[in-house]
Amino acid sequence: MTAPVVPARSPEAVAAGVSEAAPARSSAELIRAEEPVLAHNYHPLPVVVARAEGTWVEDVEGRRYLDMLAGYSALNFGHRHPLLIEAAHRQLDRLTLTSRAFHHDRLAGFAERLAELTGLDMVLPMNTGAEAVESGIKVARKWAYEVKGVPADRATIVVAAENFHGRTTTIVSFSTDETARTGFGPFTPGFRIVPYNDLAALEAAVDETTAAVLIEPVQGEAGVIIPDDGYLAGVRELTRRTNTLFIADEIQSGLGRTGRTLAVEHEGVVPDVVLLGKALGGGIVPVSAVVGRREVLSVLRPGEHGSTFGGNPLAAAVGTAVVELLATGEFQRRATELGTVLRDGLTGLVGKGVVGFRSRGLWAGVDIDPALGTGREVSERLMREGVLVKDTHGSTVRLAPPLTITGEELGAALAALERVLTRRV
Repeated sequence: MTAPVVPARSPEAVAAGVSEAAPARSSAELIRAEEPVLAHNYHPLPVVVARAEGTWVEDVEGRRYLDMLAGYSALNFGHRHPLLIEAAHRQLDRLTLTSRAFHHDRLAGFAERLAELTGLDMVLPMNTGAEAVESGIKVARKWAYEVKGVPADRATIVVAAENFHGRTTTIVSFSTDETARTGFGPFTPGFRIVPYNDLAALEAAVDETTAAVLIEPVQGEAGVIIPDDGYLAGVRELTRRTNTLFIADEIQSGLGRTGRTLAVEHEGVVPDVVLLGKALGGGIVPVSAVVGRREVLSVLRPGEHGSTFGGNPLAAAVGTAVVELLATGEFQRRATELGTVLRDGLTGLVGKGVVGFRSRGLWAGVDIDPALGTGREVSERLMREGVLVKDTHGSTVRLAPPLTITGEELGAALAALERVLTRRV
């Protein structure tokens, strides 16, 4: 696979006569240096990225890798997309932060464009995906008490098993991943867990105390689990019938990843609330949002919720540029067209080390024959082939390249996977 040349020195550094020589410490040295000073909450692959452009990253020694993870969809538009970088630079020269104690000139336009893109009414800007989920939970409870008439402090929210919505204490309270839960109790009450993709179980869990059903249209962390046709429409019908909110967590699945702006669009569904993050910040700044119907988000009043950095001018400028990219439809089309290439390539690997896979758009969970290794081991072998992916549970790896990837690059990544699985490395 041929990687584009990434310059070792930026034009600005050359013009200024600034040396950008190789760093004093190697990848191995930098990884060792992290060990005593960083909390061990991640187990990253042993690659130290120093530069990136488009679909490619470069480590401190100058080795290049094709990024097939895209920051868990945070980099849907690739690394350093020129229009997004330009928007950030323009805003950096003007204004970066006011806090929400004051208005600023970028927020209204961002909210207007995001509401229009999603087909909803109002926006609550936050920073991280977990903040969006926490905010959605608070809004749902407030709505349940003020609009639905649930007795105080009795609101419940129904969620799906094997979910991933973040790792705050409230969110891990309704996780079924014991690694995320163990040692972090006592847990927040008020959640009911049902099997994913099971409408009968969902209906049995909803009652007069239910404020919302919170689900991922595609369960990413679980291995890109795609529900049966009709499931999302069934959730929408049930929530309408029971006067319950439908909250769709589109933090990973949204903003073009599955070939639609939102994954719920595959079934023509419009939730009451959509949670967005990751790609909304363009890989530049953390930006998230709760987008919803006016009747729902208008339950919030001054002082009841907030964030110093939520909706800051820099975030709003980059978020607006992201929305404008998506408004063209180009990235949704690319995810659909290249998603077919991805699906066809993986189909050809079934029986050749792949025992099964699930894909939607440019997103796939690939189940590797356990006899060939764990997902981590396969990811490390691919890294040595110049392709970066990340494992999830067991022998499953996730593929989620930037939506800017070319067909040639995608084919090269699939060829590398075949080499790894057939031990021709």
